[in-house]
Amino acid sequence: MAFHHFIGNGLNRSEKIQLWVVNTLLNSGIPNEKRESSIQWELKHTSGVIQLARLLAQKRNVNEELAIIAAALHDAHLITNGNYAEHAKKSAIIARNLLESSQNFSKDEIDEICEAITKHSEKHIYSSNKLVELIKDADCLDCFLYTGNGYDEKPKDVLRHYYKRIIQIRRELGLPEEKCFIKRLTELGE
Repeated sequence: MAFHHFIGNGLNRSEKIQLWVVNTLLNSGIPNEKRESSIQWELKHTSGVIQLARLLAQKRNVNEELAIIAAALHDAHLITNGNYAEHAKKSAIIARNLLESSQNFSKDEIDEICEAITKHSEKHIYSSNKLVELIKDADCLDCFLYTGNGYDEKPKDVLRHYYKRIIQIRRELGLPEEKCFIKRLTELGE
């Protein structure tokens, strides 16, 4: 099998969405000094979340294609507008418009992807929806892998859940325990 590296007409649905994300960032008219996160960070972060979502989908037996697409679009508002203001809900609107206009997705698929995107920042709220939880976990894991504590601006009662989540994800994946996460959770009153 030859690798196409996002060239040509043989891209599948998730690859087309990933290509849209990369092209949108690379061709953005919003310079880094006017963004809350740099273009470079968002390229790196989105790519990381996609790969982590792919792995978690395989491990948890969740639809891998939908997980990849939701991961690719989870920060669509930040990608297109450069700011975090209500970015989860606004990203879902952008995703819905993009997916509907592509005419490659069923209404149920679009609804499922958009629900995961809408709720991805609510890491302190747990649901029975596997895709929703997967996108939260992939985003959380990626941010903690880069920054170690990228959420400390959150209120303490919410932040506790972020640390609980990262500790649980690492356990699920069989990764070594990070004592700093357990210490921080203890400091937060858990």
